[in-house]
This record gives sequence, structure tokens and C-alpha cells, in this order.
Amino acid sequence: MINKINKNADRRIRHERVRKKVFGTSVKPRLCVYRSTNYIYAQVIDDVNGTTLCASSSKALAKDCEGKTKVEAAKIVGQDIAKKAVALKVTEVVFDRGGYIYTGRVAALADGAREAGLKF
Repeated sequence: MINKINKNADRRIRHERVRKKVFGTSVKPRLCVYRSTNYIYAQVIDDVNGTTLCASSSKALAKDCEGKTKVEAAKIVGQDIAKKAVALKVTEVVFDRGGYIYTGRVAALADGAREAGLKF
């Protein structure tokens, strides 16, 4: 019998390993990415206080992302999260890719955030 690889379980292991090192403070919060099958979500999190400073998703921006590919929608989400973070006077973040490989939608979100003014 062929055993199917559980990619999400492998991703969670990678994510736990990365989270041991990646930590967001109030000065330099963590930009966390979650990628589902249809949508992509991003949050700017202060781990010291345990609060989410701002959040954005392709689901919340459905009107802006309508008719776009998933990669283009991820870039729009990155730009939106960066605008919200800059409005809160957050210019530098630590990027937490959530255990996902840095390509495709995750990279597009990061590029969009960089273009809109976030540094990481």
C-alpha cells in the first residue's frame, strides 16, 4: 500500500522549528502568513504582549482580488497589510512564512509588503 505524504503535517513541523527562533516585539513585530487552498491571510503580531496589531486577507479584500490570480491577490494582501502597519508606525517586521516554502503566493505577499514600505 502506498502511504500518502501529509504535506500540512510536514509544514507544521517546519513552522514549529522556525517559531523557536522568530519572535516579534513591539518595536519589530512578526508578519505571520497563513495560506489556505483559496485564500491567503497575514497578521502583524506583537508576541511580547500577545496582540495582533493588524490583519489582512484575500477573503476580506474579495472585491479588490476579484478576477485576479492567487499570486496577484497575495501581492494585494501584502500591500494592504503594509499600509495598515505603516499607519500604526511599524516600519520593520520579522517575516514568519508559516512553514511554507518561500515561493509563489508567500513570496508575492512579501514583495507586496516590501513595495508598500515594510522592511524585513
